[in-house]
Amino acid sequence: MKRLYLIGGPMGVGKSAACRCLQQMLQPSVLLDGDWCWDAHPFQVTEETRDMVMDNITHLLRNFLRCSAYDHVIFCWVLHRREIWQDLLERLDTRGCAVTAAALVCTPESLLRRVEGDIAARRRETGAEKRSLSYLPLYEGLQIPKLDTTALTPRQTAREILKLAREEARL
Repeated sequence: MKRLYLIGGPMGVGKSAACRCLQQMLQPSVLLDGDWCWDAHPFQVTEETRDMVMDNITHLLRNFLRCSAYDHVIFCWVLHRREIWQDLLERLDTRGCAVTAAALVCTPESLLRRVEGDIAARRRETGAEKRSLSYLPLYEGLQIPKLDTTALTPRQTAREILKLAREEARL
């Protein structure tokens, strides 16, 4: 059975790194990072750009789910609101597909260190730390499993995601 992994979390928590590790552990697999579908300069958040990015994401995910070459489809993005999760899942046909969803979280101190490191390495722009920290509490309200990455490497986080998927398969 094909499995769709939906991994959310604030910027800097380690979603992309963990999902790249997960992709290497699962074969055959494909990875889509939601940020790749909205890499614009200047970055603008409008109703039009929100609709565009959801269309981009769901178009690619639908194609990946239909493609027989992949048993595992991995998607990561901020996914900080219940409405985003619902919209995404309503747009996808997941019949015959197991879905594993998780939100990656960590302590505010760890998140701040990680984002500040990204800013220093010029992977993120100044101000990202405030946005990321403001998103962190939003994940507590989501009705999905949370994985605390504070003391985990990306590889360890990927293993925890796999453990979650195995537990769901037993239910």
